[in-house]
Amino acid sequence: MLDLPLKIFISSVQKEFAAERTALKEYLRGDPLMRRFFECFLFEDEPAADQRADQCYLDEVDRCDIYLGLFGKEYGWEDVDGISPTHHEFNSASEKGKNRLIYVKGADDSVRHPKMRALIDNAASNLIRRRFNSAEELVAAVYASLVRFLEELELLRFGPFDATFCRNATIDDLDEERISRFLGLARRGRSFPLPENTKPHDVLVHLNLLDKDRPTNAAILLFGKQPQRFLITSEVKCAHFHGYEVEKPIPSYQVYKGTVFELVDQAKDFVLSKIDLWVGTRAESTQVPTKYEIPQEVIAEAIVNAVVHRDYTSKASVQVMLFKDRLEVWNPGTLPPTLTLEKLRGPHASLPHNPLIAEPMYLTKYIERMGTGIGDMIRRCRKAGLPEPEITIDGGFWVLTIRRKKSGSETQVTGQVTGQVTGQVTGQVTGQVRQLLSVAQGDMSRKEMMTALSLSSRDNFEKLYLRPALVAGFLELTIPGKPKSRLQKYRMTSKGKELLQSLDQKRM
Repeated sequence: MLDLPLKIFISSVQKEFAAERTALKEYLRGDPLMRRFFECFLFEDEPAADQRADQCYLDEVDRCDIYLGLFGKEYGWEDVDGISPTHHEFNSASEKGKNRLIYVKGADDSVRHPKMRALIDNAASNLIRRRFNSAEELVAAVYASLVRFLEELELLRFGPFDATFCRNATIDDLDEERISRFLGLARRGRSFPLPENTKPHDVLVHLNLLDKDRPTNAAILLFGKQPQRFLITSEVKCAHFHGYEVEKPIPSYQVYKGTVFELVDQAKDFVLSKIDLWVGTRAESTQVPTKYEIPQEVIAEAIVNAVVHRDYTSKASVQVMLFKDRLEVWNPGTLPPTLTLEKLRGPHASLPHNPLIAEPMYLTKYIERMGTGIGDMIRRCRKAGLPEPEITIDGGFWVLTIRRKKSGSETQVTGQVTGQVTGQVTGQVTGQVRQLLSVAQGDMSRKEMMTALSLSSRDNFEKLYLRPALVAGFLELTIPGKPKSRLQKYRMTSKGKELLQSLDQKRM
């Protein structure tokens, strides 16, 4: 594997190339693409050192990835063997198998030094050389050669990000269990045509997630064992602030990693664990009626849009920030050229930024097609008595803001604060535990409780809700002797009932 940036050795310190060398140096160090992949060595930039100049040249040739030779009229200073430094450098690069790019100034070879003509002929017999007449022509020719070089190394892509193979990743970096789980969800959710026993490799082929049998970026993000090992900024950062602005210390801050499915589930559950949950009575149904101050479908849609449609070439991450009066979701990237902020609010074509990521998310019902997401969010917010979501473009981010609403006629269980409970039940009780107890009825499985709370991430549920409630003695296992039994359920203890009664009395 090549280390970046790749080193380019630019030959010749002859006076006839002073302008060209300066132009090359400024271009390679100034162009955003070139400086990302290359750094150049020019002898005149080296500090004084107790070392022979010719040996310094050869040492740098040995360390370089690309030898860039500039051949002109003059042959240059000759050593005792009658060989110039430029000729030594070319020979050394050839012997060591370096990538060689040769540029010859001028078309009239008759005016050149005989040894320079011989060097040019030698180079021409082994590789393609380009001619130039000015610094501008040289820069253009070098640019074309370096772009081709990057394409050959597959370091430069022209296709969509999600369709490009993930550098350094192999099939072994994909989780077959996650692929199989997806297959089951997709068959149940959208009648995915492949049978349940389809091999993981065949699923990837069907979804166009392999490039020459190598996993694409989309494959790693969807089914990778450790996606952030290859795509560092694909994580999601979640923060909760008690006030109206970003201020330190941050009361609650989480950086979530994992597949795009896990990122969406974890970020959504983070928000739901911090906002208010209103709980109705069981007068009309055995199921406890609940609703969050922001509809959980709106929260999920906002986060899914950010994760699926973000610009993954950006060095920024998706940010989910909950304030006292609003929820903000920051998505690195911008709108497609054919869409405007106004068009987003009405019917519009679906233009996924990462179509190979969007497709599996659609198949598992995380997203819908036809560009209905924003419209659905607007309708749900209106129905919940909330203002329409606000959409802005800010410094390379697509920002979605959802305003919060306080108060309601139902019983409110806050997820924002930790409070003291009076009476016989004392101690710190988190908002998540209160939410869990508020929906607990009879014997309930883990899945039933998660469904009642509209939660998706099992890990988050166990860490923030279930485990604290068990440790505090508010819930108990129905099969205590077999804690991992598939038939295991949970019920509220007398201590938990006393807590709920105490909370109800405080609200009256």
